[in-house]
Formats: sequence, structure tokens, C-alpha cells
Amino acid sequence: MNILVSACLLGVQCRYDGTGALSEGIKKLMEEHTLIPVCPEIMGGLATPRDPAERRGDRVLTQNGADVTDNYKRGAEETLKLAELYQCRCAVLKERSPSCGCGRIYDGTFSRCLTDGNGMTAELLLEHGIEVKGESQI
Repeated sequence: MNILVSACLLGVQCRYDGTGALSEGIKKLMEEHTLIPVCPEIMGGLATPRDPAERRGDRVLTQNGADVTDNYKRGAEETLKLAELYQCRCAVLKERSPSCGCGRIYDGTFSRCLTDGNGMTAELLLEHGIEVKGESQI
């Protein structure tokens, strides 16, 4: 089975702070499945490293107040295209992210507080019937 995976969970240094780490759970998935790496932020045109961003309602804003919603939407759409191209029915995405978080994300205050909600990419994938899990659920 083909599974979308946040590239940072595969060790690609694409997180906002320029880091990434290969998790043991993801390593085990590699043994049985084909993993398709994605980074919606990069696919949406953002650089690495980049200012931290959090979702506030329908918008995504950086800690410095820049509105990067369009980049996040574009990244979500490009990720969906890959999911459809590779017939992925499941995705394992980075928890709490304004793109990839599923179920719980940072609340938009940059205080490390969580709230119920999904990142833009997770939300779009779910709307298209793709199961989304966070890395701790593997």
C-alpha cells in the first residue's frame, strides 16, 4: 500500500526550523509499505527554515504576523494531487502542524497551547476520504 508521509518524519530537514527526524514507527512502515514523502509547506512555496506559523480559523499566520494562508492552501492541494496520483488511502502526518496536524493543532497564539482542529492539508485529505494519522499513532 502507498502511504503519504510528512517528509520531516522521514528525516528530511524541512520543518520550519530546518530539522527533521526519522522516527522508529515510520522506519517499520517502510518495511511493509511504499512511503510517499510530502512537505506541504515547501510544496506551497515556503522556504526552509521559515518563521513559525499557526492556524487561526481559516487563516495561517506566522509569528511575525505574515499571512501565509495561500501557501498552505497550495501545499494542501499539491499534496492531494500526489495522494490521488499514487492512490494513497492513508497518510501519516506531523502532529500539531498548521498543515499536517490532525485532531489537535496549536491554537494560533504561539503559546504552545493546543486546540481541537486540523491543519489545512490534513483537513483537505480527510475531506477526500483519506485516513490521516499522526506519528504517535503508528
